[in-house]
Amino acid sequence: MDAHRLRNLHRPDILRERLAHEGVPRTTLSFYRYVRLSEVEALRDVLYAEWEALGVLGRVYIAPEGINAQVSVPSAELEVFRAALDAREAFARVPWKIAVEDDGRSFLKLIVRVKKKIVADGLADDAFDVTNVGEHLDAATFNRKMEEGALVVDMRNNYECLIGHFDGAYLPKADTFRGAIEEVVDQLKDHKDREVLMYCTGGIRCEKASAYLKHQGFTKVAQLHGGIIDYARQLKAEGLKSKYLGQNFVFDERLTERITDDVVSTCMQCGSPCDRITNCHEATCNMLLVQCDACATKYADCCSPSCREIHLLPVEVQRAWRKGRSTRSTRTKAITDPEGLRRRIREEEELLALNGTLHPSVAGARGEGGPELTEVIHPTS
Repeated sequence: MDAHRLRNLHRPDILRERLAHEGVPRTTLSFYRYVRLSEVEALRDVLYAEWEALGVLGRVYIAPEGINAQVSVPSAELEVFRAALDAREAFARVPWKIAVEDDGRSFLKLIVRVKKKIVADGLADDAFDVTNVGEHLDAATFNRKMEEGALVVDMRNNYECLIGHFDGAYLPKADTFRGAIEEVVDQLKDHKDREVLMYCTGGIRCEKASAYLKHQGFTKVAQLHGGIIDYARQLKAEGLKSKYLGQNFVFDERLTERITDDVVSTCMQCGSPCDRITNCHEATCNMLLVQCDACATKYADCCSPSCREIHLLPVEVQRAWRKGRSTRSTRTKAITDPEGLRRRIREEEELLALNGTLHPSVAGARGEGGPELTEVIHPTS
């Protein structure tokens, strides 16, 4: 197949509309395996062509060290997809984790990328034994060890922990996996002889993190097998009580899947109990935040009056304003200082009331014959 065809060429709005009218039941699942792979570029092309033919959507990373996949498969093709995986020795019998909640719209397109690593951990793998991982625990054992007083550690980024976590777990403040690992080692350095239970979304990050903690001298390291996703499945299958509270953050169009009805966070803009997480709709911001429905309406799905003002401008004016600007979320993905955000909102509302705009320079980007900025923001009719 022509290599140019081995990637999506359509805009997100077209893909979203196509998916909405597809009318095909889908199953969202994830899997990973650390295994030595050769000729990964050629394998990437073969997998893309094979899975595209089945109608698979999702995000897949392959590297010399293995595969990490989150995919949405037409439910009618699940057996064919399973058989195709099993036909390859490297992927045979790889365990699946099925999504807890699934509306069939978790992914818009198929992406298969070659990476140096299947998880960007920033660790030098030759500096420690990556195969010396922690003990894998099922849900019942994980719950029991929690009750017996083991230390529980969330190995996800700070914004993932915002909307759900195990009760009493240590929640890293770092916004990268590497940062979280280093933070955990530092914070628990005086507890290396205690039992440490680690967990993450699907289990893959704990493979590296548990090996790294053992390398750093921690003597009793265990990890939740299959992560939060499979924990939720085991709870349902075995009738167990959930010690995980709230929602699970996922890296697809859904953003979240609910594990329990507990609400463990608050709206970053007004402080009311809330676990609705979203991205600021202003394209050069795109920062994740926890935002209640009332604030979503008030701020037009944006994080602040400043972003709201840009987001509500005509599309052509927004494009001119964005030209040459980098996206804030390329530097940091989520807002982590709610009080600082509320202070910024108060200050911006005061300036907006005084001046009628927070972006006077936008007037220079609207082009000849365009409406006055105040007419765009505050129409008179």
